[in-house]
Amino acid sequence: MRFRFYFYTSCVAFFIILFAYILRQFLLGLPSIFSLEEYTPSLTTHLYDVRGQRIADLFTERRALIPLSHIPVDLQNAVIAVEDDQFFKHWGVSPRGILRATVYNFWKGRVVQGGSTITQQLSRGIFLNPERKLIRKIREVLLAFQIERNLSKQEILQMYLNQIYFGHGAYGVQAAARTYFAKEVSALTLGECALLAGLISSPANFSPFTHPESALRRRNIVLSRMMQEGYLKSGEMQKALQELIPTERPPALGTEAPYFVEHVRQILEPRYGTDTLWKGGLKIYTTLDLRLQKIAEEIMEKSLTAFDEQAAKELEKKAKENPSDVELSTVPPRIQGAFTILDVNTGAIRVMIGGRDYKVSQFNRATQALRQPGSTFKPFVWTATLMNGYTPSSIVEDLPVAYYYDGRDWRLLEGATDQFSISLATAPFAENPDFDIWVPNDYDGRFLGPITLRKALELSRNVASVWLIERVGPPLVVEVAHRLGIKSRLDPVPALGLGSSVISPLELANAFATFADMGIRVDSYEVVRVEDNQGKILERHVPMESEALDPRIAYLMVSMMKGVVERGTGRYARRVNRPLAGKTGTTQDHRDLWFVGYTPDLVAAAWMGYDDDTSLGRKDLTGGSTVVPWWTEIMKQVLKEYPARDFVVPDGITFVKVDSDSGQLALPTCPKQILETFQKGTEPKTFCELDHEKPELVPLQEGTTAPVSLSPTTSPP
Repeated sequence: MRFRFYFYTSCVAFFIILFAYILRQFLLGLPSIFSLEEYTPSLTTHLYDVRGQRIADLFTERRALIPLSHIPVDLQNAVIAVEDDQFFKHWGVSPRGILRATVYNFWKGRVVQGGSTITQQLSRGIFLNPERKLIRKIREVLLAFQIERNLSKQEILQMYLNQIYFGHGAYGVQAAARTYFAKEVSALTLGECALLAGLISSPANFSPFTHPESALRRRNIVLSRMMQEGYLKSGEMQKALQELIPTERPPALGTEAPYFVEHVRQILEPRYGTDTLWKGGLKIYTTLDLRLQKIAEEIMEKSLTAFDEQAAKELEKKAKENPSDVELSTVPPRIQGAFTILDVNTGAIRVMIGGRDYKVSQFNRATQALRQPGSTFKPFVWTATLMNGYTPSSIVEDLPVAYYYDGRDWRLLEGATDQFSISLATAPFAENPDFDIWVPNDYDGRFLGPITLRKALELSRNVASVWLIERVGPPLVVEVAHRLGIKSRLDPVPALGLGSSVISPLELANAFATFADMGIRVDSYEVVRVEDNQGKILERHVPMESEALDPRIAYLMVSMMKGVVERGTGRYARRVNRPLAGKTGTTQDHRDLWFVGYTPDLVAAAWMGYDDDTSLGRKDLTGGSTVVPWWTEIMKQVLKEYPARDFVVPDGITFVKVDSDSGQLALPTCPKQILETFQKGTEPKTFCELDHEKPELVPLQEGTTAPVSLSPTTSPP
């Protein structure tokens, strides 16, 4: 008897020790329950425009964390009724639920019903993997016990409703409400609450977007369960049964202004890290005005589509005229465009369009495309000229010139002052590959002779620009451009005045904003502030101003660029019907078309061209004739919210009537008089000496024997 007693006692002790060891191993594999206090699920980061409207979401799991008090009671009851009707009675595990599920699954011959409580589902969703193994199930039960011991039922339910997956990338009830109904969770109806609750067991099979009939049956089952549990009255259930379910996904949030959103991401991701940006639930308040963005996108796309259609017709016509040319395609490439608007005073980016279709091409042509600016670069040359004592009425020469490259620098070919002498001097070297000759000229093939600085800019005269840059020096022009806001590398060569170096549309907008703000430079920015998921401000932008240009010089440039719109190559923009300044641009062979225009409040830069840098074709395609029209249509809409005010005249500026041809003080007999702008003390002292009775001379025509020239030789306005 004693031996038997000791034997049984030893066996019991062995099994107790074995059970304790196994239990200890299970417990050792469990995460600490205290980590629940620090647990933060992967949250969605939201981007907002300047009006507080959400424009984009960044997420790995679409989710928002909200308190239980903001979740409708109907949704809480629906989830409890269909997922765990004993939730407020059990201690983490429901033996009755497990037994019921076991019997039902045995009867069906497969697993069709789960016996897990809400607490078990929470422990599995946060800490454990979803694999169906006995070890995982035991750990799930043990962890559920710990959760129930340390957290209240309300805390458990809140974590569960913010954690559970509802399908289509939506985690948590807030994300689900936005995904299925495009509304906040607090605004859900009873029927909508029942539909979401029904999704939990199998989001793929009960999705109303893919299986509407199954979703409807499942919702009605949930309503029936709520009725059985006493959460509903008969009238409430009948009303909910009449609600329609969504069969199509509502318009997706977070798809607006994709080029701008990607621009912001590229700036913030290195600063905060990938995990924080995509999972931290940040709130990013940007400078974008989504209403203006949509206006600009619609008008630009309509205009570029019309351009493509016209190009296709012309190519088809050409194909019919050349039937033997089998390689001639009637499908031209798709024209691209970029457009951006900045706030003049702060540098805030209000609109950014980096291309026509982000899904096709993610390349942002507003910030990443470096293209030749053509004549839109000329204002920097004119600025350097004014800084060297010139005035808008100073006379510049629009006469033939030629340059040769001596191996180190481009030098003026002395004595070549007309087309004949240029052709004569360069003819012996035209075929010599080691002897580079550059003969700048204008797209119209004419030379206007002596003209005022103002008229040269208004008519965008290339030879005059080269004449000016030769006198002030290319290095000074580079310095001025960089000071005003251009950041790209610029080559200090004579052709710089024709826009030979490459820059981006955003850079041009930045630099022109300095003119509009009377010489005050403020670099562009895109983020107003960033908050974490608790509302703590992580960063806030404060515009930094610096005086880049004498305000009097800036105003003289504004005045001359107003002339570009009033009388020059940007005349179409007068339809905006308010004080406006700007500059057109077209590069050699019509590869790039530009217009940058500004008011005292906004500056807008527009570009169009082909991504492969090929020519747009016709010679009549210029920035003034092609880009300015759709730029104008956009700005007519955008500027409705801004007062029509003129640029502020700084101290030290005076206005004098001069003859527009000679630049001298106007006489009553001068037929073309303008009110010219000067710095005080620089006004002309002599009266007009031109004899206006003589017939106007016909400008010289471009010769046909000019040597091969260096790009760009021609640059239409």
